[in-house]
Amino acid sequence: MSEFNDKVVVITGAGGGLGKEHALEFARRGAKVVVNDLGGSGDGTGASDMADAVVEEIRAEGGVAIANKASVSDKAGAKSIIDDAVAEFGTIDILVNNAGILRDKSFKKMDLADWDIVMDVHLNGTAYVTHAAWPIMYEKNYGRIVMTSSTSGIYGNFGQANYGAAKMGMLGLINVLAIEGASKNIRVNGLAPGAETRLIGTIPGREVDPENPRAEAHPKLVTPAVLLMCSEDAPNGKIIQASGGRFSTCAIFNNEDVELGVDVTYEDLLARKEQLLDMSAAQEGWGWRRKMMAQRESGQ
Repeated sequence: MSEFNDKVVVITGAGGGLGKEHALEFARRGAKVVVNDLGGSGDGTGASDMADAVVEEIRAEGGVAIANKASVSDKAGAKSIIDDAVAEFGTIDILVNNAGILRDKSFKKMDLADWDIVMDVHLNGTAYVTHAAWPIMYEKNYGRIVMTSSTSGIYGNFGQANYGAAKMGMLGLINVLAIEGASKNIRVNGLAPGAETRLIGTIPGREVDPENPRAEAHPKLVTPAVLLMCSEDAPNGKIIQASGGRFSTCAIFNNEDVELGVDVTYEDLLARKEQLLDMSAAQEGWGWRRKMMAQRESGQ
């Protein structure tokens, strides 16, 4: 018996690529899956029956799944994804926010409409679907949520100001919800994946065949990280990078404060510039928060 047996799993953007592989694997392990996908192109235009095709594949393997074709960027559509899960399966246990589009251009040349739609799908869409699932998980004292971020947000990538900003915005949402959900056994984590998918093929200069990705860049190699973040003993508030069978955790590090007092001037700070920018002894987390948590754990 799998630990995911009979779990109700919602995966957005699961009509292809990463989301499809996640959906197939959860279903193979006994989960009941809601396959959401509008079925649009890589830039978010159009619609199709991609979700139906994945559901058929799951059912052909003996799994249980239903399709939902709503857009995550529409508040009512996002809510309908969770409503369908509850109507069909009675609840939701796991949410994998995976839906996304690309509208790549340098910031100088970017139309603000392309900024808005990428933010709406990635950041707002993730928030809308999560907001619909949150009360159910909160009430049942159980939930696992994965938000699909990106190295383009964490580290930056030319031509992806809209995408990078949305993906980094998810980290702020993860950090807050990991705190707010902890007492209710809701664990919220982020994924920064790398694979050859339909979206990657829309990036100028990146030629891929999403139907036949290279073995070392297959989307299925990312899925184990998602299962880990959705397991009974899942971490909380972590960002896991996964690509080509390689996995790592990235985190925010902070050095010690440069204490200059209430009469500090620009010249005072300038004199300590090297110390301020020195990260050689930095530790994970924000300094004062790290100290506060240590005191709490020690009972002080």
